[in-house]
Amino acid sequence: MMTTMEYHNPVLLKETVDGLNISPDGIYVDVTFGGGGHSKEILKRLGDKGKLYAFDQDSDALKNTIDDDRFTLIHENFRFLKRFLRFHGVRQVDGILADFGVSSHQFDVAERGFSTRFEADLDMRMNQASELSAFHVVNEYDEEQIKQVLLQYGELRAAPAMAKLIVESRAKQPIVTSEQLKAVLKKFLPPRFENKVLAQIYQAIRIEVNQEIEVLKEFLMQTPEVLKPGGRLSLISYHSLEDRLVKRFIRNGMFSGEPERDMYGNFEVPLKKVNGLIVPTAEEIKINNRARSAKLRIAEKL
Repeated sequence: MMTTMEYHNPVLLKETVDGLNISPDGIYVDVTFGGGGHSKEILKRLGDKGKLYAFDQDSDALKNTIDDDRFTLIHENFRFLKRFLRFHGVRQVDGILADFGVSSHQFDVAERGFSTRFEADLDMRMNQASELSAFHVVNEYDEEQIKQVLLQYGELRAAPAMAKLIVESRAKQPIVTSEQLKAVLKKFLPPRFENKVLAQIYQAIRIEVNQEIEVLKEFLMQTPEVLKPGGRLSLISYHSLEDRLVKRFIRNGMFSGEPERDMYGNFEVPLKKVNGLIVPTAEEIKINNRARSAKLRIAEKL
């Protein structure tokens, strides 16, 4: 049987949970339950009256549920944070934890199509009931849409040429598997940089399939209302697009522009950052290679 740690080795476990500044009687939310590693650590620090709600849209994660009266697992996307907490009678909480990465399990199960290591059908859906898959993006988006996906989410300079080639190739036959996609884009994958470029391509398609940027924005916008004053946010990002949004939201309470200032030049924002940026140690990266790009930011509701 697969253990939780095999399912997903939680990154920055102690630092992320420390960042919540847990009160034993508090109410907390882990919006990316996965293998339950962060949730178990939170429960260890809660007393009998404490409560923990967790979210995960992936049916595979439900197998890791924790048998504890203080724990409730909600099988939903965390973009619906406020709605489903209210459904459970909760209006405000003491802390919210999010680990935005794809779980180790999702990467390691070949047929889910997340990893560049396996031959698999183009899928990449975190919620397996979702209609939009990687196959749909690669075979049905028009050239301009594919270019934008690769440019915005993969930050690939060759995006226009890649999009053109994908559209030309699929006209002859559909691109069904990861190996077929690799073969189509072979000329953009020099041996020395093949893994890096492939990772960028996969990241771009995965973000589009799962609407990760929209989901992140919707989630962040709800956090000031859901947190009690003094409540904490503890957020781990894995790529610069996410981290920029998190950093900007903590600083300004918005994603673009600047907040309005009062007549004294001060502006009110809902959150304040706590400590600086936290990244994994060399030891943690050695044990868990997926930790290498993790960035933890902590904020407090004013």
